[in-house]
Amino acid sequence: MNDARTADASAVSLPETAAAHPDGPGPGPARGRRAAGGGAVGPVALVVGGALSVQFGAALAVLLIPRAGALGVVSLRLALAALVLLAVCRPRLRGHSRSDWGTVVAFGAAMAGMNLLFYQAIDRIPLGAAVTLEVLGPLALSVVASRRVVSLLWAALALAGVVLLSGGGFDRLDPVGAGFALGAGAMWAAYIVFSARTGRRFPQADGLALAMAVGAVLSLPLGVVEAGTRLLVPSTLALGLAVALMSSVLPYTLELIALRRLPAGTFAVLMSLEPAVAALAGFLVLRQALSVTDAAAIALVVAASVGAVRARTAR
Repeated sequence: MNDARTADASAVSLPETAAAHPDGPGPGPARGRRAAGGGAVGPVALVVGGALSVQFGAALAVLLIPRAGALGVVSLRLALAALVLLAVCRPRLRGHSRSDWGTVVAFGAAMAGMNLLFYQAIDRIPLGAAVTLEVLGPLALSVVASRRVVSLLWAALALAGVVLLSGGGFDRLDPVGAGFALGAGAMWAAYIVFSARTGRRFPQADGLALAMAVGAVLSLPLGVVEAGTRLLVPSTLALGLAVALMSSVLPYTLELIALRRLPAGTFAVLMSLEPAVAALAGFLVLRQALSVTDAAAIALVVAASVGAVRARTAR
């Protein structure tokens, strides 16, 4: 999950999924058309690399949870990522209206809520299943924004995938973990809306850095209550920094570069592959094997996400 990754609510499949990057110079129409040619291989690799970084960072976070707890890992990730982004971006604090600050605070709160719920989910259910359920939030936002009948078909396909993933009910998955993942999806949708608004009000990555700081301030007390001094163990801090870099700083950088050279619709479709990438990370790092049914369920949700994005961008 992805809190350094932003999205425009007008054409979205995923959290982290963008039609235009609001925190940096996105591709203009002419530039997007030129990038659609043979020069798109490099940007595609950057987007895929960002997705791999995010999901393998999440897998690393699962390994860190026994040391610091889910809330402790979230607080470490957001706090360390905020420190890095604030140091790099050095956002300007003056000259912003009360409405601007309200938007940043809402963005940071959505970011903190999304991560807190998601990390509670991956502490209880497999990573691939958690991301698949979480995707439903942005997917629902895409369907609502599209207002086309065909979008209802993509929503039905996604629902079929979720039913298949749960085995007809959530008995096969921890119901609490599944609930946390769905809650994270709802917060992801809110994250997308406030991310786009923040990007319109703040230049470059200033809004993202400030929102990350807000999210860190909101989550840190919870992490301290759960983990206490365990957060200060050097090895825990080192792993927390790795999670922050892999899940926030690195993917943001890669995607910002890619969005300057890649059409927004192509970017969003590539981001729709996140559940499959998460399942791969869960298998390779956490030894979370997928059944044929699980793989089919994830494939249905990925197909629904791709279809929703293509329908929205075509409109």
